[in-house]
Amino acid sequence: MTPREEKAAVFISGTAWAGCDRAALAGDASSRRYERLKAKNGAPAVLMDAPAEKGEDIAPFIRIARYLRDIGLSAPRILAEDRENGFLLLEDLGDDLFARVAMAKPELEGTLYQAATDTLITLHAAKPPALVAYDSILMTEMAALAFDWYQLGALGQTDEQAKSDFRSAFHAALSEHVAAPTVLIQRDYHAENLLWLPDRHGVARVGLLDFQDAMLGHPAYDLVSLLQDARRDVPPALEQAMLSHYIERARVEPESFRISYALLGLQRNLRILGVFSRLCLKSGKPGYIEMIPRVWEFIERNLRHPALQHLGPLVTVPLPVPTPEILAKLRTQCATHQPA
Repeated sequence: MTPREEKAAVFISGTAWAGCDRAALAGDASSRRYERLKAKNGAPAVLMDAPAEKGEDIAPFIRIARYLRDIGLSAPRILAEDRENGFLLLEDLGDDLFARVAMAKPELEGTLYQAATDTLITLHAAKPPALVAYDSILMTEMAALAFDWYQLGALGQTDEQAKSDFRSAFHAALSEHVAAPTVLIQRDYHAENLLWLPDRHGVARVGLLDFQDAMLGHPAYDLVSLLQDARRDVPPALEQAMLSHYIERARVEPESFRISYALLGLQRNLRILGVFSRLCLKSGKPGYIEMIPRVWEFIERNLRHPALQHLGPLVTVPLPVPTPEILAKLRTQCATHQPA
């Protein structure tokens, strides 16, 4: 047993899950690790192992989880915590991820996405907690990761002049079309981070999992995260229906919101393009490369919005289309790197 495993065992021994059965759960792109626990009386729970020495901090998760529950949303209850060592015991919300339910029961896809959209409407109507702003400066830097990592991996170098030209124009577009941050954004609000809880009612049917990196942002950000999903195909008709549903129910101005949606979709997908490339090239995780063509499709789709067409040459000229040859080159480079 490693020292970390010993600490986890000590933490669990001080809870109602002492002596429980333990099974590993799939993790994510972070350094967090998860286990499903089953107490002797059959009660389930989830252990989050978030080691501080790997840059993790459970305090934001605790804070945001309690905020979300206070406004009527289904974040997991905190059953026990060890802030010093980075352990949490959480309510087990089950395994019915939206992505799995939509695949097994495609007739529920519209219901799932409307519930998730309504959850955002409820969240955005509430006063947010104090959070760091995801502002135009930071969003521009995050979008430029596409140059730092994707262009680097695909072409062997980053074109610093092209990157600078993009940053200037992109920051100006954000300043013009994206209003000051006003709502809590979870930042990874998509079908593999949402759980279907059909025994609950209304927006409580949407279980929330990944929100510890929440910031203050624009209302369109999490909506585009949901509807332009790097991990699964959301039918374009469903995307447009949910966008219209949000606009109507949230009572926002349609034209300006659609511009913000497209611009934030461009920002988010450029960031993802960079992050997926970085996870491959720096951390030895090649699986993310397979999602790059879908991300690129979103980039091109958002650039077709009339208000954003001037940004097209600044993106699609310096950044190459992810052809099979480009993807093969990234995979080859990934194979030469050991996970960090």
